[in-house]
Amino acid sequence: MNKLYQIVVLPIVFLAGSINNYALAQSAVQQRTKQVENNLTEFLQTNDSGPKNLQQRMKHYKVNGLSIAVIKNYKIDWAKAYGIADTVSKTPVTNKTLFQVASISKSLNAVGVMKLFKSRHLDLLADINTYLTSWKFPYDSLSKGKKINTAHLLSHTAGLNVSGFGGYERGTSLPSVTQILNGEQPANTAAVRSVFEPGLRQQYSGGGVTITQLMLTDLSKDPYEKYMADQVLKPMGMLNSTFAQPPLGLKPGVLAAGYDVAGKEVKGKSHVYPEQAAAGLWTNPTDLAKYIIETQLAYEGRSAKVLDQPTTRLRLTPYMNADAALGVFIENHGGLKYFGHGGANEGFRSSYYGSLEGGNGLVIMLNSDNGEIIQELINSIATVYNFKGLNKIKKIKLADVSETDLDSYLGDYQLTPKLLLSITRQGKQIYAQATGQARLEAFPETKFKFFFKVIHATMEFVKDDQGKVTKMLFTQGPTIEAKKH
Repeated sequence: MNKLYQIVVLPIVFLAGSINNYALAQSAVQQRTKQVENNLTEFLQTNDSGPKNLQQRMKHYKVNGLSIAVIKNYKIDWAKAYGIADTVSKTPVTNKTLFQVASISKSLNAVGVMKLFKSRHLDLLADINTYLTSWKFPYDSLSKGKKINTAHLLSHTAGLNVSGFGGYERGTSLPSVTQILNGEQPANTAAVRSVFEPGLRQQYSGGGVTITQLMLTDLSKDPYEKYMADQVLKPMGMLNSTFAQPPLGLKPGVLAAGYDVAGKEVKGKSHVYPEQAAAGLWTNPTDLAKYIIETQLAYEGRSAKVLDQPTTRLRLTPYMNADAALGVFIENHGGLKYFGHGGANEGFRSSYYGSLEGGNGLVIMLNSDNGEIIQELINSIATVYNFKGLNKIKKIKLADVSETDLDSYLGDYQLTPKLLLSITRQGKQIYAQATGQARLEAFPETKFKFFFKVIHATMEFVKDDQGKVTKMLFTQGPTIEAKKH
């Protein structure tokens, strides 16, 4: 009798202990989630900067919806959705809501290309025209007799133009891939052509990635979205994701609507991108985290659902430059390396990182053109989880500018023939507003030079010999000399 009693009781004690451990683990996850939500920090830190709350920052940036997944030790530690996916239907964002992830598509596309080349024993370093059948790349004198290979295309070292795509309004005519590559109507971008010889340097080219889309369909004989679903997405467990443009047959409310920086809905809710390899993936953070984890495991030789270890390591090795690998960018922070990519389609922004060792990572997606909140969230996640190198904060001490100087900067500056930048002020705070765009706060780095927190740009006011402001140097990538009216 006693023996029977012991046999029954012991499993119950063991089960109770398991439940208690699970509860403790869940409590720790909830605590980390709460810390992330309340520790957002601006990229540019000024004298009055401090930790901020996620919901407050969403409101500040007019971000309607946002979704996050955090990876810890090769597993999704937590995934959570915030806000509204569609303001008209009042549909909330859930963990299953799909976002356009734009250029993150390039990462998955590279997996698909690498799988096809591995299975067919094809050469990544061969002339791309070896594998293109429905269209051939038209080499000219700018390529200087050098041939473009597939690795060039995937690493943006092919010397090609057309950095990105604006997409097409729903209901309008869509170009074929060959029309896009030739710049023929109804394509809304230029023909994809050489601007310098391949292998010379890195220049981002969504046009080059679109060539790999055609190459993949020429070789596989399958529609692009079918090949990617069957050979890449499904094997990795990304069952909710699709490259179909536009997606059809989905449940109502699954797709997020896109919004501009002012919170205004994109016409038709989202654009259509026939440039699927470069910009066409619809997914969510939970699904994309599965790709990150599979990549990490394959890199270590612990999984091969799509690519084996040698092929994965090749994909994550920069090609002919310091950071651009095949479909991903590599960041090295004191020996700790991350692979990742960002995305920006009309009305959507996104970003992901995965560590090459240790199984850590993060995914952030939002249905807004205002992506500044992404780095603030990355800063928070990196702080809470000690993801070294991802917390990118620049501390700036604001200069003290006299009201006389501030007044001298007010007025209109001609950025382009059709674009004016108007400078106004309230108290000691000055604002810049481009034609048809939102008004932005500007902060003094020096007496003459100001920066913005919501865009990576600066403006420097230039005075003549009499002390009169005559122009502005506006820098956002290139520098524009804007004369004052």
